[in-house]
Amino acid sequence: MLSYFDISAEASHICCNLLKSISQVLSYYQFIQRVLDIKDGDSFETFQVVIFELNSFTYSNDPFSNLKTDDFKLINDKHSSVLCHLKSMRKRVGRKIKLMKYLMKTYWFCVTAACALVAITAMVIATHTLTAVILGPAILCFPFKHLKRELRDCKVSRKGSLDKVYEQLDIAAKGTYILNRDFDTMSRLVARLRDEIEHNREMVQFCLDRKEDKLSFQVVKELKKSDIGFRKQVEELEEHVYLCLVTINQTRALVIKEMKRSV
Repeated sequence: MLSYFDISAEASHICCNLLKSISQVLSYYQFIQRVLDIKDGDSFETFQVVIFELNSFTYSNDPFSNLKTDDFKLINDKHSSVLCHLKSMRKRVGRKIKLMKYLMKTYWFCVTAACALVAITAMVIATHTLTAVILGPAILCFPFKHLKRELRDCKVSRKGSLDKVYEQLDIAAKGTYILNRDFDTMSRLVARLRDEIEHNREMVQFCLDRKEDKLSFQVVKELKKSDIGFRKQVEELEEHVYLCLVTINQTRALVIKEMKRSV
């Protein structure tokens, strides 16, 4: 369980870094908006503003620079490893629970049969002796029910503990699986955004190197075409990050709740 809490904390840290990156991407989007507000028939001064904005963009930092290239791969590998471990532990505990159920049924039958056999044997012996009057009531008063109840409670307590452990492992395993899937999705979204930003940066740099007015406005047109799709990608990534954080917090809360119940 400690390994689950470790990777969920690491996942939360990466999500927070992603939110910072998204904030930088949104500032990049504000640059796009300023450029898109410029029209073909605007003055030379307006064109100079375009050039300045384009230059600013080419020198801007990569918004995802706080995330290493292998971060998603490493966290996915850790999630997969922990998930396999949790599933294995859950399977072992599940087998123990089934075995406990079988032993409880068998043990209950054996105890009941043994108690009945002892009582019958004692009564048969007692009927052939002069102490029947004394032994009979004593045997009948022997606390067979109390003994069976104590044994049953012991077994139920052990099974209840295993059930709680199984529930903890089940919640953690499901949460880890969802996290692994969410991070796989987010890694693809980040890669797409990185490619889109880099493509726009290269296109702008090419335009600035050629220093042609028509090319500058052509770049603006291309940015307009990709603007809506770019915004949707940013919104989709942001939504997945927040959902991932919600999943982490909910799963951790459920696991802690189950652990408190077992104390």
